[in-house]
Amino acid sequence: MSPVARRILATLVLTLALAPAAAAAPVQEPVPPTAPAPDIAYRHSIPVGLWWAGKLRRGVQLPAEGPDWFTWDPVRKRRPNRGWRRWGTDRLVRTLVKVLAGYRLANPLAPRVGVGDLSRRHGGEFGMRFGGLGHMTHQNGLDADVYYPRLDGLERRPYKPSQVDLLLAQDLLDRFVAAGARTVYIGPSLRLNGPRKVVAPLVHHDDHMHVRLQLKPGPSSPG
Repeated sequence: MSPVARRILATLVLTLALAPAAAAAPVQEPVPPTAPAPDIAYRHSIPVGLWWAGKLRRGVQLPAEGPDWFTWDPVRKRRPNRGWRRWGTDRLVRTLVKVLAGYRLANPLAPRVGVGDLSRRHGGEFGMRFGGLGHMTHQNGLDADVYYPRLDGLERRPYKPSQVDLLLAQDLLDRFVAAGARTVYIGPSLRLNGPRKVVAPLVHHDDHMHVRLQLKPGPSSPG
Protein backbone atom coordinates (compact mmCIF):
# COMPACT_ATOMS: atom_id res chain seq x y z
CA MET A 1 0.00 0.00 0.00
CA SER A 2 1.39 3.38 -0.95
CA PRO A 3 2.08 6.08 1.70
CA VAL A 4 -0.79 8.19 0.33
CA ALA A 5 -3.24 5.31 0.60
CA ARG A 6 -2.09 4.58 4.18
CA ARG A 7 -2.71 8.23 5.18
CA ILE A 8 -6.20 8.16 3.65
CA LEU A 9 -7.02 4.90 5.46
CA ALA A 10 -5.74 6.25 8.80
CA THR A 11 -7.84 9.39 8.43
CA LEU A 12 -10.94 7.32 7.64
CA VAL A 13 -10.41 5.06 10.67
CA LEU A 14 -9.96 8.08 13.00
CA THR A 15 -13.11 9.74 11.65
CA LEU A 16 -15.17 6.63 12.23
CA ALA A 17 -13.79 6.28 15.77
CA LEU A 18 -14.73 9.85 16.73
CA ALA A 19 -18.21 9.81 15.14
CA PRO A 20 -20.06 8.10 18.08
CA ALA A 21 -18.62 10.55 20.63
CA ALA A 22 -19.65 13.52 18.51
CA ALA A 23 -23.15 12.12 18.10
CA ALA A 24 -23.49 11.59 21.86
CA ALA A 25 -22.50 15.16 22.73
CA PRO A 26 -25.57 17.24 23.67
CA VAL A 27 -26.50 20.00 21.31
CA GLN A 28 -26.31 23.34 23.10
CA GLU A 29 -29.37 25.45 22.47
CA PRO A 30 -28.65 29.13 21.94
CA VAL A 31 -29.28 31.26 25.01
CA PRO A 32 -32.19 33.61 24.32
CA PRO A 33 -31.19 37.26 24.28
CA THR A 34 -31.79 39.17 27.49
CA ALA A 35 -34.56 41.73 27.27
CA PRO A 36 -33.13 45.23 27.65
CA ALA A 37 -33.83 47.11 30.85
CA PRO A 38 -36.83 49.33 30.07
CA ASP A 39 -37.12 52.96 31.03
CA ILE A 40 -39.43 53.40 34.02
CA ALA A 41 -40.92 56.84 34.63
CA TYR A 42 -40.44 56.86 38.38
CA ARG A 43 -42.06 59.64 40.37
CA HIS A 44 -43.11 60.04 43.98
CA SER A 45 -46.43 58.23 44.37
CA ILE A 46 -49.07 58.55 47.07
CA PRO A 47 -51.11 55.54 48.22
CA VAL A 48 -54.42 56.87 49.52
CA GLY A 49 -56.52 54.94 52.02
CA LEU A 50 -56.20 51.19 52.48
CA TRP A 51 -55.41 48.26 50.24
CA TRP A 52 -59.12 47.36 50.01
CA ALA A 53 -60.53 50.91 50.05
CA GLY A 54 -58.14 53.35 48.45
CA LYS A 55 -56.84 55.32 45.51
CA LEU A 56 -53.50 55.85 43.82
CA ARG A 57 -52.01 59.24 43.06
CA ARG A 58 -49.06 59.77 40.72
CA GLY A 59 -48.71 56.07 40.01
CA VAL A 60 -45.87 54.39 38.12
CA GLN A 61 -46.47 51.85 35.37
CA LEU A 62 -44.52 48.60 35.42
CA PRO A 63 -43.29 47.93 31.86
CA ALA A 64 -44.72 44.94 30.01
CA GLU A 65 -41.42 43.09 30.35
CA GLY A 66 -37.85 43.52 31.47
CA PRO A 67 -34.65 41.51 31.83
CA ASP A 68 -36.01 39.71 34.91
CA TRP A 69 -39.78 39.68 34.44
CA PHE A 70 -42.63 39.30 32.02
CA THR A 71 -46.24 40.25 32.66
CA TRP A 72 -49.24 37.93 32.47
CA ASP A 73 -52.86 38.89 31.88
CA PRO A 74 -54.94 36.72 34.26
CA VAL A 75 -58.16 37.37 32.33
CA ARG A 76 -56.96 36.83 28.76
CA LYS A 77 -54.47 34.20 29.96
CA ARG A 78 -51.59 35.45 27.85
CA ARG A 79 -48.59 37.77 27.76
CA PRO A 80 -48.34 40.66 28.30
CA ASN A 81 -50.74 42.04 30.88
CA ARG A 82 -52.67 45.06 29.69
CA GLY A 83 -51.10 48.38 30.62
CA TRP A 84 -53.99 49.70 32.68
CA ARG A 85 -53.58 46.76 35.08
CA ARG A 86 -49.89 47.48 35.77
CA TRP A 87 -49.88 50.64 37.91
CA GLY A 88 -48.43 50.90 41.40
CA THR A 89 -46.61 53.24 43.70
CA ASP A 90 -43.00 53.96 42.86
CA ARG A 91 -42.09 51.97 45.98
CA LEU A 92 -43.95 48.89 44.77
CA VAL A 93 -42.42 49.01 41.30
CA ARG A 94 -38.92 49.56 42.70
CA THR A 95 -39.42 46.64 45.10
CA LEU A 96 -40.49 44.33 42.28
CA VAL A 97 -37.60 45.31 40.04
CA LYS A 98 -35.01 45.02 42.82
CA VAL A 99 -36.24 41.71 44.24
CA LEU A 100 -36.57 40.07 40.83
CA ALA A 101 -33.10 41.27 39.78
CA GLY A 102 -31.57 39.77 42.94
CA TYR A 103 -33.47 36.53 42.44
CA ARG A 104 -32.28 36.13 38.83
CA LEU A 105 -28.70 37.00 39.82
CA ALA A 106 -28.78 34.21 42.41
CA ASN A 107 -30.53 31.83 39.99
CA PRO A 108 -29.05 32.65 36.57
CA LEU A 109 -30.62 29.61 34.87
CA ALA A 110 -34.11 30.38 36.17
CA PRO A 111 -36.68 31.83 33.77
CA ARG A 112 -37.96 35.35 34.14
CA VAL A 113 -40.65 35.83 36.77
CA GLY A 114 -44.26 36.50 35.82
CA VAL A 115 -45.99 39.54 37.28
CA GLY A 116 -49.76 39.85 37.13
CA ASP A 117 -52.04 42.62 38.34
CA LEU A 118 -50.92 45.61 40.39
CA SER A 119 -53.56 48.38 40.47
CA ARG A 120 -55.46 50.47 37.97
CA ARG A 121 -53.92 53.79 36.95
CA HIS A 122 -55.72 55.79 39.63
CA GLY A 123 -56.39 52.86 41.94
CA GLY A 124 -59.85 52.24 43.32
CA GLU A 125 -62.14 49.30 42.72
CA PHE A 126 -60.66 46.34 40.87
CA GLY A 127 -63.50 43.85 41.17
CA MET A 128 -65.15 41.28 38.93
CA ARG A 129 -66.40 43.84 36.41
CA PHE A 130 -62.78 44.24 35.33
CA GLY A 131 -62.53 40.57 34.43
CA GLY A 132 -61.99 37.20 36.05
CA LEU A 133 -62.40 36.82 39.80
CA GLY A 134 -61.38 40.44 40.29
CA HIS A 135 -59.67 41.76 43.39
CA MET A 136 -61.07 42.92 46.71
CA THR A 137 -57.79 44.75 47.27
CA HIS A 138 -55.18 46.09 44.79
CA GLN A 139 -56.70 49.55 45.25
CA ASN A 140 -53.89 51.85 46.43
CA GLY A 141 -50.84 50.72 44.46
CA LEU A 142 -49.27 48.55 47.16
CA ASP A 143 -50.36 45.06 46.00
CA ALA A 144 -48.85 42.90 43.27
CA ASP A 145 -49.48 39.36 42.05
CA VAL A 146 -46.27 37.45 41.30
CA TYR A 147 -46.48 34.05 39.58
CA TYR A 148 -44.50 31.09 40.88
CA PRO A 149 -41.68 29.79 38.66
CA ARG A 150 -42.61 26.66 36.69
CA LEU A 151 -40.66 23.40 36.77
CA ASP A 152 -40.59 23.30 32.96
CA GLY A 153 -39.18 26.83 32.76
CA LEU A 154 -41.99 28.17 30.61
CA GLU A 155 -42.80 31.84 30.99
CA ARG A 156 -46.47 31.51 31.78
CA ARG A 157 -48.80 30.96 34.70
CA PRO A 158 -48.56 27.56 36.47
CA TYR A 159 -52.07 26.11 36.16
CA LYS A 160 -51.69 23.54 38.92
CA PRO A 161 -49.47 23.10 42.01
CA SER A 162 -47.53 20.21 40.46
CA GLN A 163 -46.14 22.65 37.86
CA VAL A 164 -44.57 24.92 40.49
CA ASP A 165 -40.83 24.80 41.15
CA LEU A 166 -41.03 24.82 44.95
CA LEU A 167 -37.33 25.53 45.53
CA LEU A 168 -37.36 28.62 43.34
CA ALA A 169 -40.77 29.69 44.65
CA GLN A 170 -39.49 29.51 48.23
CA ASP A 171 -36.43 31.57 47.33
CA LEU A 172 -38.64 34.18 45.69
CA LEU A 173 -40.94 34.28 48.71
CA ASP A 174 -38.01 34.69 51.10
CA ARG A 175 -36.73 37.63 49.09
CA PHE A 176 -40.04 39.50 49.24
CA VAL A 177 -40.20 38.91 53.00
CA ALA A 178 -36.66 40.21 53.37
CA ALA A 179 -37.57 43.26 51.27
CA GLY A 180 -40.12 44.29 53.90
CA ALA A 181 -43.43 42.96 52.59
CA ARG A 182 -46.26 43.49 55.05
CA THR A 183 -48.10 40.38 53.88
CA VAL A 184 -47.52 37.67 51.31
CA TYR A 185 -50.46 35.38 50.54
CA ILE A 186 -49.49 31.96 49.20
CA GLY A 187 -51.33 28.90 47.90
CA PRO A 188 -52.65 26.50 50.57
CA SER A 189 -51.71 23.51 48.37
CA LEU A 190 -48.03 24.48 48.20
CA ARG A 191 -45.36 23.54 50.72
CA LEU A 192 -44.06 27.05 51.17
CA ASN A 193 -43.34 28.69 54.49
CA GLY A 194 -42.34 31.95 56.08
CA PRO A 195 -42.90 34.11 59.17
CA ARG A 196 -46.48 33.61 60.38
CA LYS A 197 -47.04 37.33 60.84
CA VAL A 198 -46.17 37.91 57.18
CA VAL A 199 -46.82 34.76 55.13
CA ALA A 200 -50.34 33.32 55.10
CA PRO A 201 -52.18 30.74 52.93
CA LEU A 202 -55.20 31.94 50.98
CA VAL A 203 -57.49 30.27 48.45
CA HIS A 204 -56.98 31.07 44.76
CA HIS A 205 -53.24 31.57 45.32
CA ASP A 206 -51.84 28.23 44.15
CA ASP A 207 -50.56 29.88 40.96
CA HIS A 208 -49.23 33.15 42.37
CA MET A 209 -48.17 34.91 45.54
CA HIS A 210 -49.86 38.17 46.49
CA VAL A 211 -47.24 40.64 47.72
CA ARG A 212 -48.47 43.55 49.83
CA LEU A 213 -46.33 46.44 51.04
CA GLN A 214 -46.74 48.55 54.16
CA LEU A 215 -48.68 51.81 53.92
CA LYS A 216 -45.51 53.65 54.90
CA PRO A 217 -41.99 52.64 53.81
CA GLY A 218 -39.88 50.75 56.29
CA PRO A 219 -36.09 50.85 56.72
CA SER A 220 -35.58 47.99 54.20
CA SER A 221 -37.78 49.48 51.48
CA PRO A 222 -35.99 50.41 48.24
CA GLY A 223 -35.90 53.98 47.02
